[in-house]
Amino acid sequence: MEILYRDEHLVAVNKPAGLLVHRSDLDRHETRFALQLVRDSLGRHVYPAHRLDRPTSGVLLFALSPGDAEVLGRAFAEGSVAKKYLAVVRGVPPDSGVIDYPLTVVEDRSVSSPGRGKEPRPAVTEFRRLASVEVPIALGRYPSARYSLVTSTPRTGRRHQLRRHFAHLRHPIIGDTTYGESRHNRLFRDEFHCHRLLLHGAELSFRHPASGDWMTISAPLDGEFAAIVDRCDWREAVAP
Repeated sequence: MEILYRDEHLVAVNKPAGLLVHRSDLDRHETRFALQLVRDSLGRHVYPAHRLDRPTSGVLLFALSPGDAEVLGRAFAEGSVAKKYLAVVRGVPPDSGVIDYPLTVVEDRSVSSPGRGKEPRPAVTEFRRLASVEVPIALGRYPSARYSLVTSTPRTGRRHQLRRHFAHLRHPIIGDTTYGESRHNRLFRDEFHCHRLLLHGAELSFRHPASGDWMTISAPLDGEFAAIVDRCDWREAVAP
């Protein structure tokens, strides 16, 4: 994994899609984890400050001590960390908007969580459409299909929030086999050879756990996501 930033308190890497952050009871057959790879690369213990879903790529932050992990974990829990994601969605959503739609708890069966509530909890996502494309491939009764590149900022931290929110907006994220649409996922597999969820944690902004300085760490696109951006002529849209 590409190391994006490192000092004596933390390290940030660009996690590839398909890699678990740490061991899970749901994936006992897996032998490779981001935590293990970073630990082995640095030759020291590391402590995850947050998590990214397995199919999501992007900035993944680790603390290098329990104290720094506690500070960073509290910042994530309090919502004082700014997150920016890139995604490819079906259709053409509005230029910008706010998805304010409460979400019920999605159980994480990899941890014991008896008694977790099922009542909807507040969930807010801001988004902006960066670019769109029309693909001249017939899909169902339509002669072509349209897709958009969006940037989004979750203001809350619900599990699968972005995937569920864009599905609620009827613009599901491409490659999402849980909340998405199979015919569009299949089009991207067959026509573009893209077999991943097109969701990428592009940027994290937070206060350094030791100095208190505000810092931003960005992760470039690579692999299949980068190929889609090139294929759709969206490079200018994702340029800094």
